[in-house]
Amino acid sequence: MGGGMEASDRDAALDRLDVLVGRWSLEAGPPGGPAWPGEASVAFEWLEGRTFLIQRWAIEMPAAPDGIAIIGSGEGPGAFRQHYFDSRGVHRVYEMTLENGAWRLWRDATNPFPQRFTGTFSEDGDLITARWEKAEDGSAWTTDFDLTYRRLD
Repeated sequence: MGGGMEASDRDAALDRLDVLVGRWSLEAGPPGGPAWPGEASVAFEWLEGRTFLIQRWAIEMPAAPDGIAIIGSGEGPGAFRQHYFDSRGVHRVYEMTLENGAWRLWRDATNPFPQRFTGTFSEDGDLITARWEKAEDGSAWTTDFDLTYRRLD
């Protein structure tokens, strides 16, 4: 018999990620400003076995990268970790939580600077209002850009 993870070994907290599964349109722009032009979308789907969630995004705006991220269990109960890779060759690891209608990602690394993301789900779960922030000097947080996710299916 081959080795492998038994179903009972799967972190039950992973089920919280089901709220992300599907296709979403993305709208992004500077804080308080109009949305940037071009279409953008993101899709979330489970890898076989439902232990990792695959996130893929495509953005028409040349300045914004396309990419993929893999989300799985993190350290500690209810924690997740996102491994991020984009078309510029950038790769990062973010800590993540998703609970009570709030989706958070963050990295404290200083190369190039600390970052954090906060997303809030609408009551019906079909809209996520979000913001990426950065601390270029390592301590003073500023908004990088605002994001809106709208569920397509």
